[in-house]
Amino acid sequence: MKIQINARNRAHNFNVAEGEKILYAGLGGDIDLPYECASGTCGTCKARLISGEIVDAWPEAPGRKYLKGEDEFLMCQCMAKTDATIAVESFVQTVEKSGVSVPAALSGHISSARLLTPDVMHLQIKLGQPMEFDAGQFVMVQVPGIAGFRGWSIVNYQREAEILEFVVKKKPGGGISEWLFNNQCEGVAVELFGPLGHATFYPALAKNILCIAGGSGIAGMMSILSRAAQDGYFSQYRGDVFFGVQTLKDAFLLQELSQLRAQCGDKLSVTIALSKEEPPGSALSDYPQLKFDTGYVHEVAGRQMQGNYQDVRAYLAGPPPMVDAAVRILLMARVTTDNICYDKFS
Repeated sequence: MKIQINARNRAHNFNVAEGEKILYAGLGGDIDLPYECASGTCGTCKARLISGEIVDAWPEAPGRKYLKGEDEFLMCQCMAKTDATIAVESFVQTVEKSGVSVPAALSGHISSARLLTPDVMHLQIKLGQPMEFDAGQFVMVQVPGIAGFRGWSIVNYQREAEILEFVVKKKPGGGISEWLFNNQCEGVAVELFGPLGHATFYPALAKNILCIAGGSGIAGMMSILSRAAQDGYFSQYRGDVFFGVQTLKDAFLLQELSQLRAQCGDKLSVTIALSKEEPPGSALSDYPQLKFDTGYVHEVAGRQMQGNYQDVRAYLAGPPPMVDAAVRILLMARVTTDNICYDKFS
């Protein structure tokens, strides 16, 4: 089936298979359609149906609250029944393939699952074929028997990866997380779509890096730090990482962060912010490469970064209230919006 999308600047055409989400088909066809979460919550991919018929896979999607008329729909949740013409309010460009990771449908299986804390799990998914992605991106994952895709940030970084690593936070009542934590999931086949996301890092950036992450938001930051370390980025530029959890018992990946700090040297600083306790006396002796502080992670970052925002690119990830608070601090420090990067996919 053929889709014509009328954007503010021009029309684009692409094909969509039966049962394929319109957003995914367009992105896979090198059309840079608007999106953020790609999973039905944010409303960014809303469009208006001009002609043709579509099917809505999730009529109760939270992002539908942003729709204004009966002819509007979410491209990430709808499939075409016929050829269709749709309209979006934004400018839409064709993606130049050179050097860009184009999202596509992939398959794989969960090759490893282990608990990092009682409510955080580390997963590895072995892909059926290698995937190219950029540091800081995420993929959509669907498991058998549970409707809908979920967005997970990639922890590791290899330009062509055969295995993707993730950290997943258990959410009470969450379909996939409840399934992961209550079942033997190793060996289970999964479907993926990606890579997605615009909060990416390239060594050609030539700026100091600031990472502020809460909880499982540290996942994408690990990918960014891994690529920077591989390229010797911190031999020339500064990196400041702030990772927020409630208590030290809730922290994870501290050994990996310590190894990155040891590898990259003094220009990389990693601070663990504990919101509900003072740092235990054992913290510094167990993790001498890391710093520890008390408070919400955006507050700790704001205190420690005073006067150090020159030539900074900031990456944010975590609960939406934390991200919003961090954005306010950065804007007050006169960090420009083009240097504040985050993806709303939680």
